Amino acid sequence: MFEQFVELTVDVRDRESQLFVRVGGEGPPVLLLHGHPRTSATWHRVAPRLVEAGFQVVCPDLRGYGRSSKPEPTRDHSAHSKRATARDMLHLMNQLGHEQFALAGHDRGSYSALRLALDYPSAVSKLALLDCIPISEHLSRANANFATRWWHWFFYAQPEIPERVITADPDSWYQGDPVIMGQENYDEWRQAVRNPATIRAMLEDYRAGLTIDREHEEADLAAGKILQMPLLVLWSLRDDLELLYGNPLDIWKDWASDLRGHGVESGHHMAEEAPDELAMTLINFF
Repeated sequence: MFEQFVELTVDVRDRESQLFVRVGGEGPPVLLLHGHPRTSATWHRVAPRLVEAGFQVVCPDLRGYGRSSKPEPTRDHSAHSKRATARDMLHLMNQLGHEQFALAGHDRGSYSALRLALDYPSAVSKLALLDCIPISEHLSRANANFATRWWHWFFYAQPEIPERVITADPDSWYQGDPVIMGQENYDEWRQAVRNPATIRAMLEDYRAGLTIDREHEEADLAAGKILQMPLLVLWSLRDDLELLYGNPLDIWKDWASDLRGHGVESGHHMAEEAPDELAMTLINFF
C-alpha cells in the first residue's frame, strides 16, 4: 500500500498529541479523514489516484485510532471531541506547510471534517462528507427505526461495558474482510482493533458524539453558522442513510450555502468498495 507515500509521526498542539500520517504527491493539498473502526489505510485505493491527478494527499490516523496518540478520557469527553480532532488536523496541515486545503471525511472522520470546516472556514477550500449528516440531526430525528439500525451509538455510550465486550473478541465484533479491504489494509486494521487503548479511544469518540459534539453543533445551528465553502455530500446506496432520511441533501440545505451530492453504488466503506467512482468524484470536485 501507499508505495509513493512517506510515513511520518508528527507532533501537534505543542507535543500534546502525535499523529501517524501518510503523505504523498505534489500539488494542491487534500486531507483525507477515515472513519470507525478504520485507519488511514482505508484510503489505499483512493489516495494514489489523487496523487496521480496532481494532488498532495495527507492521510492521518485520527487521534485515538491506529498509530496516533490515545489521550486519557475526560469526564466531559472533550479529549475525544471533534473539536479536539479538528485542531489536531489544522495543526498537522500547518506543520506540513498548508494554510488552506481541500478536505474529505468518511463516517466518524466526516464529523471531524465538519467541525474543522465550521471552526476554521478559511482553512478549508472545499469539503466532501461521505456517509454523513450532522450528529445533532441524527439525534433530533431518533426514533425506533434509528435506534434499531444504529443501536451501537447508544451501546458504545455506556461506561465500561462495551470495552469488555469488544476486547473479548474484536475480530468477531468488527468482522473485517481481507478480500474487500485488501490484505494489507485488513492486517493494519486488525492490529489496531486488538489494542485495548484503541478500543477505548474509539468508544470515547462515540461518547463525545452524543454529548459535547452534539452541543457544539446545536450551538452553531442556533447561531446561524453554516458552511460557506463548496460542499459535496456522498452516501452509500447499499447502506441505510437514504433508508432513514430519504435524500440527505434535504437535511444539508440548512448547513451549507453551496451544496451538491449524490449516492454511490457501494456498501458503507466506499473508499474500499467503490474506489474508482469515489476517486474520480473527488478529483472532479477538488
